Amino acid sequence: MPEGPACPLCGSPRTRHLLSDQRRDYHGCAQCDLVFVPERFFLPPSQEKALYDMHENDPNDMDYRGFLSRLFEPMLERLPRNASGLDFGSGPGPTLSLMFEEQGHRMRLYDRFYAADRRALDGEYDFITATEVVEHLHRPAVELERLWRLLRPGGWLGIMTSRHDAVEDFAAWHYKNDPTHVIFFSRRTFAWLADALGTRPLFPHPDVALLQKPAEIP
Repeated sequence: MPEGPACPLCGSPRTRHLLSDQRRDYHGCAQCDLVFVPERFFLPPSQEKALYDMHENDPNDMDYRGFLSRLFEPMLERLPRNASGLDFGSGPGPTLSLMFEEQGHRMRLYDRFYAADRRALDGEYDFITATEVVEHLHRPAVELERLWRLLRPGGWLGIMTSRHDAVEDFAAWHYKNDPTHVIFFSRRTFAWLADALGTRPLFPHPDVALLQKPAEIP
């Protein structure tokens, strides 16, 4: 099989075509195991936002809060009191940030469509959450490196996304059918990312990865 475009996460040229469906092509990276959609299939921002506008994320929806608890609970138990956090990709109905605020933590929001305050990306944080966000990133290497820089030493990055290694048949996987989903992680992908950042991943839930930034050496 001919090699495909370079991996948008690790930059490796060792990629190959995995699958084509009626709308898009999917490529896999031999180095970090990321599965990704080539840039030519990305939606224009207006179409992308129109799909996000259809999401119904209600802070009063207990089922939605239960869904977010997959990341919320393991992150909460690792935080100091009165920690400062950033909810990256907070969406049209911020809820996870409210859950942390209810527990006494201070939160800021960033979302390129709904909370595009770039000053939030200049702060320092004890923890950063990205729930159902990374699969939308067009430049994952750039965005994840930036989030890592925003963390204080010892801080936590929490990512929630469905993993492609958790399904038997990628071609039939519903998660890949969302046209705004353009990259797909596996456990091995998170292991590669953690190693590149000088840490180790924790997997408290099949959809969740936690990465702790190493503490500074005195």
